[in-house]
Amino acid sequence: MRRETAYKLAGRHHDHPIAGAGLHKRREIRFAAAPDGQVRQALRALQMLRGVRVVYAERPGSLLVSYSVLDHSLEVLEGALREAGFRLDDTMYVKLVRAVVYFCEETQRHNLVSPERLIKKSNEVYVTVYDQHPHGDHDDTPAEFREYK
Repeated sequence: MRRETAYKLAGRHHDHPIAGAGLHKRREIRFAAAPDGQVRQALRALQMLRGVRVVYAERPGSLLVSYSVLDHSLEVLEGALREAGFRLDDTMYVKLVRAVVYFCEETQRHNLVSPERLIKKSNEVYVTVYDQHPHGDHDDTPAEFREYK
């Protein structure tokens, strides 16, 4: 059975109430204290990227970055900054937050390109297909002869 047929039989709809919900991310990138002036240079460098909005954060030594997860990820942005010579904050807390964000964005990007799966209604698909096809699992004996008296 083709996947599309299974989805139709299960009553699965692919239209979501809010298209693109959760795709726009707003993340904070924290920089190390030294060297001086790297936050200002990183702001200019990130502003040159299409689809990325960058502003100074309230916390000194950090930037607020807004982007679509379809176009960019925090891992790629921070990797580009590291390759350009910028030093990011490497405290244990920031590393932990960074790892969670990387994982979540990678998972979201993977889920956006993979097809929806039948999880809760998969048994209904097989029941519907079974009912629609002729089969030999019926008893021609009249009901009065099938009951024990």
